[in-house]
Amino acid sequence: MEDLRLFESEFRFMTLVWDNEPVSSMKLAELCAEKLKWKKSTAFTMLKKMCEKGFARNDRAVVTSLVSREAVRTAESERVVENTFAGSLPNFLVSFLGSKKLSREETERLIRLIEEHREE
Repeated sequence: MEDLRLFESEFRFMTLVWDNEPVSSMKLAELCAEKLKWKKSTAFTMLKKMCEKGFARNDRAVVTSLVSREAVRTAESERVVENTFAGSLPNFLVSFLGSKKLSREETERLIRLIEEHREE
């Protein structure tokens, strides 16, 4: 699957799948009613859509994900950096941080991440 883009309602639905899988389709519909205030028919329509798009599987009324939450987050992050910041991660970080201050722990974690991902 190439396009891992989800609309907000699709992401919220998939979050319920990721957090509860494997989950029965009836339990998923109940979770959608409780957490998203959706009718059962809306939940089943979204389930069908997510299965057709290749994000979820409904096998014998048991729903599981076919795409990880991390894969979706990574794809969306890459899209934002590419489309909004011309692919520049430093420009994204400058904009994201703005006037925020990082704790020592956050700074050290970012430095470790940069070191781990540096090209040799």
